This record gives sequence, structure tokens and C-alpha cells, in this order.
Amino acid sequence: MRKAVLICPGRGTYTKTELGSLTRFLDRNLLAHFDARRTALNQETLTALDSAASYSVSKHTRGDNASALIYACTLGDSLALQGVEIVAVTGNSMGWYSALACSGALTPQNGFELVNTMGTLMQQSLIGGQIIHPFMDENWHPNPARKAELLRIAAEINTRPDHTLTLSIDLGGMLVLAGNEAGLKAFEAAVPPEQGRFPMRLANHAAFHTALQAPVAAQGRAALPESLFGQPQKPLIDGRGQIWWPRAARKADLYDYTLGHQVTEPYDFTAAIRTAAREFAPDLFIIAGPGTTLGGAVAQCLILSHWQGMASKQDFQSRQAATPMLISMGLPEQRALVV
Repeated sequence: MRKAVLICPGRGTYTKTELGSLTRFLDRNLLAHFDARRTALNQETLTALDSAASYSVSKHTRGDNASALIYACTLGDSLALQGVEIVAVTGNSMGWYSALACSGALTPQNGFELVNTMGTLMQQSLIGGQIIHPFMDENWHPNPARKAELLRIAAEINTRPDHTLTLSIDLGGMLVLAGNEAGLKAFEAAVPPEQGRFPMRLANHAAFHTALQAPVAAQGRAALPESLFGQPQKPLIDGRGQIWWPRAARKADLYDYTLGHQVTEPYDFTAAIRTAAREFAPDLFIIAGPGTTLGGAVAQCLILSHWQGMASKQDFQSRQAATPMLISMGLPEQRALVV
């Protein structure tokens, strides 16, 4: 049986292409439970959101809607896997919450409580914003000097009065920066446009993984009890690249990390994938749905980790064409390989 690392996506992955996918793939009993919880909280049900006549950026990208939709899609995909042995689970940003459930550290229902609560709190506060910018070129050649220069620009902006801008997510060949409006505008003014779309603001995203989220982290700890958490059943890789091993993880530590460091400190997705590759040497890296946008970032992480000698986009594509190692469940033809 092929060994695989399961990767859970974060915000921004449920787009108009994914509309309708949740009700096709998620267990009906789980969906009914999630809908009932949303109804009790006077929130629109996931069924209603997913079966809407059209996709609405203002509605479907809101934190209180997007987080729960993405979690439910990811969970449905993880439960559908067949013919593979999951040797570790990780995720990007909000995908950490999904990874907790997919690893068994949270039940599906408790995972929903965590995701829906934090997504709602983030939306209610909506502190700051995020911007994304590449440091790799379009052929995915590593460029550590460019990365250092972008981080230097951000650090300089962060020293200015009334400006906040820091690293939010180390995302393969991209840097996700977060801060207040002054900091974001200053970065947009400081770097020339690249590839026709960068630097790019992320709609309805707060300044995730920065100190600006400390009030949200405190609200999350007040609203969510430690008793929701348990031991992971599969090795779990967090946003520092640290492994939480089954039967060896203290649930108090897992709770503290999830509603502390993970909310207010940078999330190193590149380190998480590097750990997954080097420590578990899987045959496959499986990206759960929704969407397919995380595939490039995972491939870039593997290149930066020097995985199997890859050093560019062409190297990855050649390796992928010969023996696929990256499976995006959002692509029907790839999904069919693992369900």
C-alpha cells in the first residue's frame, strides 16, 4: 500500500469552481450535524451556502462561512481516501484545524466547533489584512536573496510609526505578509508589480498569524475548552515543522499551540512540508479539497527542500509526469487515484 502525507488546505480554496462540491462528497449525517450547529448559531447552513445559485465573493469568502465550508470539504475528502496509508497529516494556516480532525486529535464534530468558532471570531474582528508576493520566478527557481530582500522591506515598513507589516505564512515560493492598512499600502508602493498580479491582496482575510490576532486568540481560548482535544491517531505536523506523535502529545500543549502560537506567530508551511518529506518519505503527497490552488505551493516546498533532486518547475513536472507524487483531490482525474 502506498504511503501518503495528507495536506489540508486553508482559506481561499473554496471558489466558484467548488460551488456544489460539499453536498456531493460529505457524509450526509455529518453535514446535517454541521447544518444544525450553524442554524443554532443563526448562521446560514453549509448546505445553503454550497447549493447557492451563484458564487458570491462577499458571502462565500467571509471567515464565518469560508472556514466551515473548507473544513467540511477537507474532512469529506479525508474520509473518502482508499488504497493509501496516511503516515502523517499537515495543513496550511486554517488547514491546521482540519489537520487536527483528520489526524484524530479532534472528532469531526469538535473540529467543526473549533473551525466555526475561530472563523466567526476572525470575521467579527477582521483585524488587518494579508498580501501575497512571490520570491521564486515563474520557473520556480529558488531565490533566497529575493526572499531576504522582501522580508527586509517588510521589516523596514514595520518600524514606521503606525505601520504594521510582518510575515504571516512562509508558503513555498510565496510570502504571505500581514499587517494594518498602512503597512499593506506601503508594501504595495515599495515593490514593483510582478507576473501581472502581484503583490496581491487577499479578499476578506485578516492579519492571520501575527500579534494583531492576540485578542482573537484570547476569545478563542475563552470560548473553546481544552476537553475538545485528544491524542492524534496519526503523526501531526504543525506550522513550525514540529511533529506531534500519537500517544506522546499532551493535549494541553496541543490546545495551547492551536489557540496561541498558531494564531499569533508566523506559519511556516514550507517547514511543515519539508518535515513531511524528510521524516516520512511518502510515496504520495495528497492535497484534500476544496480547490487545487495549494498544489503549486506544495511543489515549490518540495523544490526548496531539495526533494529527490528537484530544483525547478520543469524538474517537478518531469517527475510528476513519470510517476505522480502529488495528488490534488480537487482534480477529478487525480481524485480517482485515491478514492
